[in-house]
Amino acid sequence: MRLVLPFLPWSVVFLLVAACSPTFNWRELRDDAIELKAVMPCKPDRGTREVPLGEGPHQLHMHSCEAGGLTFAVAWVRLPDATQAAAVLEPWRRATLATLQAGGARMDEPDLAWTVRVSGAEGVLGLKARGNSTAGQTMEARAVYFSRGVTVYQAAIYGARIPDEVASSFFDPLRLP
Repeated sequence: MRLVLPFLPWSVVFLLVAACSPTFNWRELRDDAIELKAVMPCKPDRGTREVPLGEGPHQLHMHSCEAGGLTFAVAWVRLPDATQAAAVLEPWRRATLATLQAGGARMDEPDLAWTVRVSGAEGVLGLKARGNSTAGQTMEARAVYFSRGVTVYQAAIYGARIPDEVASSFFDPLRLP
């Protein structure tokens, strides 16, 4: 009994420290380049690359990070004209399905539809799909595509299994002021 008592306080300290290190450390995404209000569960990396969407290549800006075995991403593209938004949102959804290697899934399949709201957004399209990663492992994706003015957005989660409470924590705060 005397040997156990000295270790008891350290085990309590260890448990308290572990409790202060959550898997998902939600924080506001801060980027003056966009109006979108969003939260991320980890400190995101930033990147920019040219992508073929709609009528031509566009600069895609992205914030992404990994937490709890899931990848979270917020991306956007500025278009020369707001009338091009619809022509970009649908191909972006199709590109996500292609990345998932979702077989012959068609965009109009009811199983792919996912209702999600983004306050202040136009043309909101949700996607909930299962497929395979490039490594051949089963993967799920939940994504929302939307626009406002000349900017089109995507917010997405990718992983083997996406818990509803994690999806809610990520998607529910999305809004455009």
